[in-house]
Amino acid sequence: MLSHRPEHAATLLRLALGTIFIAHGLLKVLVFTIPGTVGFFQSVGLPGFLAYIVIAAELLGGTALLLGFLTRWAALGLAIVAFGAIMPHAGNGWVFSSNGGGWEYPLFLAIACLVQALLGAGRFGLDKH
Repeated sequence: MLSHRPEHAATLLRLALGTIFIAHGLLKVLVFTIPGTVGFFQSVGLPGFLAYIVIAAELLGGTALLLGFLTRWAALGLAIVAFGAIMPHAGNGWVFSSNGGGWEYPLFLAIACLVQALLGAGRFGLDKH
C-alpha cells in the first residue's frame, strides 16, 4: 500500500508545471516568434509590451519551479499569467481544442499553480522548509 507522501506530490506537480510553462514560453519565442506573440496580444486588445512580460514570466517562473526556487512566489506569479490567459480564450468555448482554444486549460493551470503555492516546493526543491 502506498503511504501518503505530500512532499512527493508537491514535487511532481512542481516539475510538471515548470515544464509546461517553459514549453509555453519557448512556443511564444521559437514558434510564434516574439513579434508574432506581440501581434497576437494586440489583436485580442492587450498591450503589446505585455507579451514580453508573459514570456519572461513563463520562462523564468517555469525555471524557478523546476529548481524549486522561490516556488510559492513563482507559482503565484504564474497563476496570474494563467488567469490572464483565460480572457483571450473565453469566447472560444470550453474545449481547448476549439478554434482559438477554449478556456478550461488556462483555468486548470491557474488552479494548479495556486495549489502549488499552497504546497510549496516539495521534497527535492532548493527552497528550505
